[in-house]
Amino acid sequence: MSSERLNDSAEGSSRSTPQKQQQQQQQPPPAPPPLSRYESQKRRDWNTFGQYLRNQTPPVSLSQCNCNHVLDFLRYLDQFGKTKVHLHGCVFFGQPDPPAPCTCPLRQAWGSLDALIGRLRAAYEEHGGSPETNPFGNGAIRVYLREVKECQSKARGIPYKKKKKKRNQIKAEDPAKSSKQAA
Repeated sequence: MSSERLNDSAEGSSRSTPQKQQQQQQQPPPAPPPLSRYESQKRRDWNTFGQYLRNQTPPVSLSQCNCNHVLDFLRYLDQFGKTKVHLHGCVFFGQPDPPAPCTCPLRQAWGSLDALIGRLRAAYEEHGGSPETNPFGNGAIRVYLREVKECQSKARGIPYKKKKKKRNQIKAEDPAKSSKQAA
Protein backbone atom coordinates (compact mmCIF):
# COMPACT_ATOMS: atom_id res chain seq x y z
CA MET A 1 0.00 0.00 0.00
CA SER A 2 2.84 2.36 0.71
CA SER A 3 4.22 1.68 -2.78
CA GLU A 4 0.78 2.57 -4.24
CA ARG A 5 0.80 5.82 -2.31
CA LEU A 6 4.28 6.67 -3.59
CA ASN A 7 3.20 6.01 -7.18
CA ASP A 8 0.07 8.12 -6.72
CA SER A 9 1.99 11.02 -5.25
CA ALA A 10 4.64 10.82 -7.98
CA GLU A 11 1.98 10.68 -10.68
CA GLY A 12 -0.01 13.41 -9.01
CA SER A 13 2.85 15.84 -9.24
CA SER A 14 3.18 15.32 -12.99
CA ARG A 15 -0.53 15.15 -13.72
CA SER A 16 -2.50 18.30 -14.38
CA THR A 17 -5.91 18.91 -13.04
CA PRO A 18 -8.56 20.03 -15.52
CA GLN A 19 -8.38 23.54 -14.04
CA LYS A 20 -4.64 23.77 -14.66
CA GLN A 21 -5.11 22.59 -18.26
CA GLN A 22 -7.74 25.27 -18.85
CA GLN A 23 -5.46 27.95 -17.44
CA GLN A 24 -2.61 26.81 -19.67
CA GLN A 25 -4.85 26.83 -22.74
CA GLN A 26 -6.24 30.29 -21.95
CA GLN A 27 -2.83 31.91 -21.55
CA PRO A 28 -1.54 33.26 -24.87
CA PRO A 29 1.96 32.22 -25.88
CA PRO A 30 4.67 34.70 -24.90
CA ALA A 31 4.89 37.58 -27.37
CA PRO A 32 7.99 37.78 -29.54
CA PRO A 33 10.32 40.65 -28.69
CA PRO A 34 9.28 43.93 -30.33
CA LEU A 35 10.86 44.70 -33.70
CA SER A 36 13.51 47.36 -33.92
CA ARG A 37 12.62 50.65 -35.59
CA TYR A 38 14.57 49.59 -38.69
CA GLU A 39 12.83 46.20 -38.89
CA SER A 40 9.40 47.80 -38.43
CA GLN A 41 10.11 50.35 -41.14
CA LYS A 42 11.47 47.65 -43.46
CA ARG A 43 8.30 45.58 -42.99
CA ARG A 44 6.09 48.65 -43.63
CA ASP A 45 8.07 49.56 -46.76
CA TRP A 46 7.88 45.99 -48.06
CA ASN A 47 4.12 45.87 -47.51
CA THR A 48 3.69 49.27 -49.20
CA PHE A 49 5.68 48.16 -52.23
CA GLY A 50 3.70 44.91 -52.41
CA GLN A 51 0.45 46.89 -52.29
CA TYR A 52 1.74 49.18 -55.04
CA LEU A 53 2.45 46.16 -57.26
CA ARG A 54 -1.00 44.67 -56.57
CA ASN A 55 -2.66 47.99 -57.51
CA GLN A 56 -1.03 48.08 -60.94
CA THR A 57 -3.20 47.31 -63.96
CA PRO A 58 -2.73 44.41 -64.43
CA PRO A 59 -1.34 43.46 -61.00
CA VAL A 60 2.36 42.63 -60.98
CA SER A 61 3.69 39.64 -59.05
CA LEU A 62 6.97 39.93 -57.22
CA SER A 63 8.57 37.43 -59.61
CA GLN A 64 7.68 39.75 -62.53
CA CYS A 65 8.93 42.88 -60.77
CA ASN A 66 11.89 44.63 -62.37
CA CYS A 67 13.78 47.89 -61.92
CA ASN A 68 11.21 49.80 -64.01
CA HIS A 69 8.53 48.96 -61.45
CA VAL A 70 10.85 50.19 -58.70
CA LEU A 71 11.53 53.45 -60.56
CA ASP A 72 7.80 53.97 -61.09
CA PHE A 73 7.26 53.34 -57.36
CA LEU A 74 9.87 55.98 -56.44
CA ARG A 75 8.23 58.51 -58.77
CA TYR A 76 4.83 57.64 -57.32
CA LEU A 77 6.14 58.38 -53.81
CA ASP A 78 7.11 61.92 -54.85
CA GLN A 79 3.50 63.03 -54.44
CA PHE A 80 3.83 62.38 -50.69
CA GLY A 81 7.16 64.22 -50.34
CA LYS A 82 7.85 67.16 -48.04
CA THR A 83 11.03 68.54 -49.59
CA LYS A 84 10.63 71.66 -51.73
CA VAL A 85 12.59 71.24 -54.96
CA HIS A 86 12.80 74.51 -56.92
CA LEU A 87 12.40 74.30 -60.67
CA HIS A 88 14.91 75.94 -63.04
CA GLY A 89 12.56 78.86 -63.76
CA CYS A 90 11.92 79.61 -60.08
CA VAL A 91 13.41 82.83 -58.69
CA PHE A 92 14.55 80.85 -55.64
CA PHE A 93 16.38 78.15 -57.63
CA GLY A 94 19.77 77.59 -56.02
CA GLN A 95 18.95 79.45 -52.80
CA PRO A 96 19.30 77.33 -49.66
CA ASP A 97 16.87 79.51 -47.63
CA PRO A 98 14.31 81.19 -49.90
CA PRO A 99 12.75 84.32 -48.34
CA ALA A 100 9.20 83.60 -49.57
CA PRO A 101 7.00 80.65 -50.58
CA CYS A 102 6.78 79.51 -54.19
CA THR A 103 4.73 77.05 -56.23
CA CYS A 104 7.52 74.56 -56.84
CA PRO A 105 6.63 70.93 -56.12
CA LEU A 106 7.30 68.95 -52.98
CA ARG A 107 9.27 65.76 -53.53
CA GLN A 108 10.73 62.91 -51.54
CA ALA A 109 14.15 63.84 -50.18
CA TRP A 110 17.10 62.03 -51.72
CA GLY A 111 18.20 60.62 -48.36
CA SER A 112 14.76 59.16 -47.71
CA LEU A 113 14.71 57.44 -51.10
CA ASP A 114 18.22 56.11 -50.60
CA ALA A 115 17.32 54.64 -47.20
CA LEU A 116 14.07 53.22 -48.61
CA ILE A 117 15.91 51.40 -51.40
CA GLY A 118 18.35 49.97 -48.86
CA ARG A 119 15.52 48.59 -46.73
CA LEU A 120 13.63 47.19 -49.73
CA ARG A 121 16.80 45.61 -51.08
CA ALA A 122 17.31 43.80 -47.76
CA ALA A 123 13.63 42.82 -47.51
CA TYR A 124 13.66 41.37 -51.03
CA GLU A 125 16.49 39.01 -50.13
CA GLU A 126 14.88 38.13 -46.77
CA HIS A 127 11.75 37.08 -48.67
CA GLY A 128 13.69 34.60 -50.77
CA GLY A 129 14.87 36.79 -53.62
CA SER A 130 18.30 36.25 -55.09
CA PRO A 131 20.87 39.06 -54.81
CA GLU A 132 21.60 38.65 -58.54
CA THR A 133 17.97 39.32 -59.50
CA ASN A 134 17.25 41.98 -56.86
CA PRO A 135 15.51 44.83 -58.73
CA PHE A 136 16.38 47.25 -55.92
CA GLY A 137 20.10 46.70 -56.51
CA ASN A 138 19.92 47.38 -60.24
CA GLY A 139 22.29 49.98 -61.69
CA ALA A 140 19.36 52.00 -63.06
CA ILE A 141 18.19 52.58 -59.47
CA ARG A 142 21.63 53.88 -58.47
CA VAL A 143 21.66 56.22 -61.50
CA TYR A 144 18.18 57.51 -60.62
CA LEU A 145 19.18 58.17 -57.00
CA ARG A 146 22.35 59.98 -58.13
CA GLU A 147 20.28 62.18 -60.48
CA VAL A 148 17.78 62.99 -57.71
CA LYS A 149 20.65 63.88 -55.38
CA GLU A 150 22.29 66.19 -57.91
CA CYS A 151 18.99 67.81 -58.91
CA GLN A 152 18.00 68.50 -55.32
CA SER A 153 21.42 69.83 -54.38
CA LYS A 154 21.42 72.27 -57.33
CA ALA A 155 17.85 73.35 -56.67
CA ARG A 156 18.65 74.10 -53.05
CA GLY A 157 22.08 75.57 -53.70
CA ILE A 158 23.79 73.02 -51.47
CA PRO A 159 26.61 71.21 -53.24
CA TYR A 160 27.16 67.61 -52.25
CA LYS A 161 30.84 66.81 -52.20
CA LYS A 162 32.21 63.33 -52.06
CA LYS A 163 34.10 62.68 -48.89
CA LYS A 164 37.64 61.55 -49.47
CA LYS A 165 38.42 58.14 -48.16
CA LYS A 166 40.88 58.19 -45.30
CA ARG A 167 43.98 56.17 -45.94
CA ASN A 168 45.61 54.23 -43.17
CA GLN A 169 48.69 56.18 -42.30
CA ILE A 170 51.73 54.27 -41.12
CA LYS A 171 53.10 55.71 -37.94
CA ALA A 172 56.85 55.94 -38.20
CA GLU A 173 57.78 55.44 -34.59
CA ASP A 174 60.89 53.50 -35.44
CA PRO A 175 62.81 54.61 -38.55
CA ALA A 176 64.16 51.06 -39.00
CA LYS A 177 60.61 49.62 -39.12
CA SER A 178 59.36 52.20 -41.62
CA SER A 179 62.36 51.64 -43.93
CA LYS A 180 61.72 47.87 -43.83
CA GLN A 181 58.03 48.42 -44.67
CA ALA A 182 58.92 50.73 -47.56
CA ALA A 183 61.32 48.20 -49.06
